[in-house]
Amino acid sequence: MENKYDVVIIGAGPAGIFTAIELTRKKPQVHVLIIDKGHTIDKRACPARDQGKCINCDPCAITSGWSGAGAFSDGKLSLSPDVGGRIMDYMSREEAQAGINYADKIYLEFGAQEMVYGLDEKKVDDIAYEASKYSIQLIPCPVRHLGTERAFNVLRGMYRYLINETNTSFMEATRVEEILTLEDRVQGVLVKPKGQEPFEILADFVVAAPGRGGAEWLARQTQTLNIKTDNNEVDIGVRVEVPNSVMDHLTRDLYEAKLVYYSDTFDNRVRSFCVNPGGVVSEEHYERKLAVVNGHSYADENLKTKNTNFALLVSTRFTEPFNEPIAYGEYIARLANMLTGGGVMVQRLGDVLKGRRTDYDRLKKSTTIPTLKTAVPGDLSYVLPARYLTSIIETLKAFDHIAPGLYARNTLLYGAEVKFYSSKVRVSENFETNVANLYTIGDGAGITRGLMQASVTGIVVARDISSRI
Repeated sequence: MENKYDVVIIGAGPAGIFTAIELTRKKPQVHVLIIDKGHTIDKRACPARDQGKCINCDPCAITSGWSGAGAFSDGKLSLSPDVGGRIMDYMSREEAQAGINYADKIYLEFGAQEMVYGLDEKKVDDIAYEASKYSIQLIPCPVRHLGTERAFNVLRGMYRYLINETNTSFMEATRVEEILTLEDRVQGVLVKPKGQEPFEILADFVVAAPGRGGAEWLARQTQTLNIKTDNNEVDIGVRVEVPNSVMDHLTRDLYEAKLVYYSDTFDNRVRSFCVNPGGVVSEEHYERKLAVVNGHSYADENLKTKNTNFALLVSTRFTEPFNEPIAYGEYIARLANMLTGGGVMVQRLGDVLKGRRTDYDRLKKSTTIPTLKTAVPGDLSYVLPARYLTSIIETLKAFDHIAPGLYARNTLLYGAEVKFYSSKVRVSENFETNVANLYTIGDGAGITRGLMQASVTGIVVARDISSRI
């Protein structure tokens, strides 16, 4: 392993990958190192998915490693700048759309399928019109669905391309202990490979793209380097699971209906997120054995289930003196883990409305069969703050008008679903921090919330660096 590179990228998720791809295409001679605490994509395997039981891998094979959580995600590419992050805070709508279109072509180049949902304007307008009757906003967004198995193959193709055809190296199972600076200019990183002593790697440019799993790490680094941040929203909620018949009329044309509702009692913003038709509810783990719920679906019709799942997230922006959105999200998730003995909780909506705990006998009576077999029946009122749970219930009731059967006793709610976003790092329009030559991008920086916009931030950074090398 060399100790000097042109560019070091921290994190091998979409933001880091697209930084490397664009850099090496703009400047083929550039020498790039990508570092991740997880493993190469072919070494990544999740026992919870393969064997039905989590064994607390360190680090979690779902959230860490080449392509980050994207390797095992549903692989949805949102093709509108209105969805998936805040890149329009840094560029115009036209520039954002151009970046999305460019990144989309790269995904297609590496094997993404041609099919795009949500392009039939009349059907989209009809659904939006019906939703508006009940104070529900539909955010139009074309979606290219990769599917869990195809997303893995696309991202593996990117790995093989970078390692075999460019001057890019990948350092796996390695933690970055510190970002090194001198007189407000980045110098490199202090790394610690698993089972080895720490050592320094020098670089002219460093790109911090740690993803959601590295949000807390990035927060510590910004404090150490005196990089200013702004409080981000905290997204906390549940994952909803219902029979496909409840959601088919929406997912058939849109695949993912981006719905927003402001709750009646507290006026909280509640949004649907990560809709998975014929999908599977899953469990993912973060450091310190923290389990949260997620979901995904496969492209292969033979692998689809009879259920659709999606997240309902309540967004809250706290003001001073609060400055620990990650810690707050962890606190909520840990309550659920405490009550289940370490796993994800599930409760029938009917039991929520009656103020009683779902137990195994009640769960067996459910006509919606849970796809997460390890979920533990419980009572979400002991986990979610009352205003959150009330807002979710009111949203389900409203959504039932456009998806009849959603507000039903056998609708399953899994908790907790928490999206870990770092406080938003203050950066320039090219995502450079106040430390010269140090950039920070992607979900972990609190700038994006999905594969596509994270990819776009990598492209922007790569173009800026290539113009300076």
